[in-house]
Amino acid sequence: MTEDRHAQLESEAALGRAVGAKAARKLKARRNAGQGVWFGLGMMGLIGWSVTIPTLLGAALGFWLDRHHPGGRSWTLALLAAGLAIGCLNAWRWVAQEDQAIRDEQEDSDA
Repeated sequence: MTEDRHAQLESEAALGRAVGAKAARKLKARRNAGQGVWFGLGMMGLIGWSVTIPTLLGAALGFWLDRHHPGGRSWTLALLAAGLAIGCLNAWRWVAQEDQAIRDEQEDSDA
C-alpha cells in the first residue's frame, strides 16, 4: 500500500506543477495582452518625441541666442545638433532599458 500511496502523491505533485505552470502562463498572457500593434506604434511615437523635443528646444534656444547675442558662430546650428544628440541618447537609453526588462522577464519565465 505504501508504494501505491507514494505513486499517488507523485502524480498529485505532477498535477500540481502542471496546473501551476498553466496558471503562470495565463497570468503572463493577461499582463502582455495590451501589447499589440497599437502599443508598438505608441512606443515608436514615444521614441520619436523623445528625439524631436530636445532637438526643437535646442534649435529654439539657439535661434533666441542668435537674435539677442549675434556673433560669428551660429548658435542655432550648434544647439540643434546638441539637442539631436541628447534626444538620440535619451531614446537609446530608453530602448536599452525596455530590452533589458524583456530579457529579464523571459529569464524569469524560463526559470
